[in-house]
Amino acid sequence: MILLVGFFYENISEARDRRFNPMGGTRVDIGGYELHLRCSGEGNPAVVFDSGLGDSYASWWKVRPQIARVTRACSYDRGGIGFSDSSPHPRTSRVLAEELHTLLHNVGIAPPYILVGHSMAGFDVRIFTSLYPKEVAGIVLVDSSHPDQQKRFPPAINDMDRSWMREAEFFEFTMPFGIPRLLGFCGHDVKLRTAECNFHTARESVAELKNFSESARQTAATGSLGDLPLVVLSHDPNKPQPDLPADLDKITNEDWSQMQQELTHLSTRSTQVVAEHSGHYIQLDRPELVIQGVLTVLNEARGIPAAAPPMFH
Repeated sequence: MILLVGFFYENISEARDRRFNPMGGTRVDIGGYELHLRCSGEGNPAVVFDSGLGDSYASWWKVRPQIARVTRACSYDRGGIGFSDSSPHPRTSRVLAEELHTLLHNVGIAPPYILVGHSMAGFDVRIFTSLYPKEVAGIVLVDSSHPDQQKRFPPAINDMDRSWMREAEFFEFTMPFGIPRLLGFCGHDVKLRTAECNFHTARESVAELKNFSESARQTAATGSLGDLPLVVLSHDPNKPQPDLPADLDKITNEDWSQMQQELTHLSTRSTQVVAEHSGHYIQLDRPELVIQGVLTVLNEARGIPAAAPPMFH
């Protein structure tokens, strides 16, 4: 009886959230299932935002509208997340990149693109570029994952990874009965809650997490970006990370900083920006830095001198 009550509570809550916070954007068929895409603005190249593991299109709400003032700007939900249908295919970064390519093609957004990837989506945009090199005009990596991080982080992090996996699986199995929502884990941001606090997003998060190692291997095999314009945005190494003890936090931040520097070596036309006072979600903590990073790459792609100030319409 309790589970039945929880089931109705969750479904009623999700329906209420979606009634008062409609999707926006459009859903696009990519081969028997649909992905949700939200675009605004006009111009080329289009800027495409890819969110971190388990995150929806809404994680870019502080950035995308500003970029839409100067060019077409799009964020989307990967299969199974937010307002997108679940995908029948494995949740590896290669598949995610291929699905994104099909989505952009089917909706009629012509290349080239500037790709912006946060966290694990850094894998996706690098693989997209390796698969379709002539269709990418530049990349912005926002505190991007590194293919070697699981090998190079302290061994204690692997133990914590297993703990985080159990937590993600707890959300997956209890979400249909409203337990995470009842315990306050869905947060207070209604847009994020509407898109992300549901069973299929929780299930997708687990699937992406379980495929992280394979996605890392796929990304490691992609090689150099040549002279493609690249901006690497990295979180403040002096800002404590939640859920990590102080000694482990210091070592992990040092390793992360080294790997972030290595990402700049992917291209001969790269810039790194360390986001002071920002944690992992730079697009939320310091959105102006992400905006400036995108504008830098956009100007390079358009052949505008680096010294030129960004111009908004």
